[in-house]
Amino acid sequence: MTKLEDFVVLKHIKVCDLKIQSKQVSATYEIQHFNGEKEQTRLIYSYQEKLFDKKSLTDWNLASMMVAQVAFNYGLFCEELIFEGYFEEADKSFIQKMTENTSREIITNKLLVENEFLTPAFKHLSVEPKQHYTQAKIIFESVSNASPQRNIAFLASSPSKFSILSSGGKDSLLSYGLLKEIGEPYPVFVNESGRHWFTAVNAYKFFKAEEPNTSKVWCNSDRVFNWMLRHFSFIRKDYNTLRSDMYPIRLWTVGVFLFGVLPLTLKKGIGNIIVGDEYDTTVKQQLAGITHYSGLYDQSKYFDNALTRYYLKKGWKLYQYSLLRSMSELLIMKVLLERYGDLQQHQVSCHAAHASEGKMLPCGTCEKCRRIIGMISALDGDPKRCGYTEAQIKQALSILANKKIKQIGSDASQLFFLLNTKGLLPGGEAIKKVAKEHPEVLQLRFDNERSSLEDLPEYIREPLFEILKKYANGAVKRTEAKWQSVNLDKTFLHQSKYKFHESAFE
Repeated sequence: MTKLEDFVVLKHIKVCDLKIQSKQVSATYEIQHFNGEKEQTRLIYSYQEKLFDKKSLTDWNLASMMVAQVAFNYGLFCEELIFEGYFEEADKSFIQKMTENTSREIITNKLLVENEFLTPAFKHLSVEPKQHYTQAKIIFESVSNASPQRNIAFLASSPSKFSILSSGGKDSLLSYGLLKEIGEPYPVFVNESGRHWFTAVNAYKFFKAEEPNTSKVWCNSDRVFNWMLRHFSFIRKDYNTLRSDMYPIRLWTVGVFLFGVLPLTLKKGIGNIIVGDEYDTTVKQQLAGITHYSGLYDQSKYFDNALTRYYLKKGWKLYQYSLLRSMSELLIMKVLLERYGDLQQHQVSCHAAHASEGKMLPCGTCEKCRRIIGMISALDGDPKRCGYTEAQIKQALSILANKKIKQIGSDASQLFFLLNTKGLLPGGEAIKKVAKEHPEVLQLRFDNERSSLEDLPEYIREPLFEILKKYANGAVKRTEAKWQSVNLDKTFLHQSKYKFHESAFE
């Protein structure tokens, strides 16, 4: 039986040698083995415009937090996790809390479950209940290679400006479409050095040509993640040959991107950071006595609220949230197809997109592609508009009901119900068992856990739901374990205050 202590395979991981240039921030990731040998690689964030001032302590502090994010994934695997930089107490507290939270997520969603990337010797983990699960001692050290001379305040933030963490996915495309009507959107694409960027290329080209507020950040975090994997003895040596819908170990990924978005957001006086997360991404569970978020913490409302809390402690008038938490992904797709078809055609939701004649195309065979094809077909859309071939569509629909899809049960049942009603799925008793109607899936859903108005600023509610209610089959609220119809009038929309202080914008 494997013990958690067996996963401590490095003496230390150190984030050090921070460097700032006007358009770039970088730092060294150093590992030390137990034999004293050290190895290093470099993490880089690059921008297309001048954002940083070497003489600004504010910028050194922000840069220190940016380069720290990747390391949050490794608190289980070394004796010491060392952060060199300029840190305030709010920063140190955030690093410690998020590293611990990520450790819990990794234990419950990577180490205690079947994980094909683990070597046989590290399977069958036994974990004793603890107050803290991070095994590394977290150490903060001051920067020795810089002498910032002054604080430079960020611009006053505006509630009408919105940074959107953007990609080629349906969630960010819909978020942009909505905000183009409601306020002033600033799409920010994070160009990861790996193939993950392929999903965003089509959308980025379109936005760059049509939306003047579009920005791109280049980051090589994917290379650093892969470099780290090669130094973990519990990871299979052939890990990069395995085709999987999951990452081997890491579960703090969105934070890496968000902190890359922050310099643009803060320097341009933007008051909102928008992420594209729907109803089913907020999940709270327990495994082996450990509370966790089903590997979805950085897509949950708890993540958004933790980041907003951090921003406010830093003195930034900045709020992070999703516009889409009351929506299933089927309803998201419906609005995107019916109101923003010009955006939907640039959608690439795929785990293995590839280039063809200057355009990125989906593979058509992965779990995500099958799900997207199923939803578009169920909503009377045409999957060919976003790159699928007739053969891929036919194959995806033929195997959809026999393969697991990443949706909560009611959402999957409603999808199968619509497809079966339209005669788009193979017949049989197996389909009839899962193809059940769940009307709430195409309604705007509100409850106290996944979708609460308390997690949405009041100034966005009326214009947002004025659009969304035109495409939803009504709205419902969870009351005494049942969905009850509600009227999306001003009384309902403003019956609860946003949990963070909006007086900053008054």
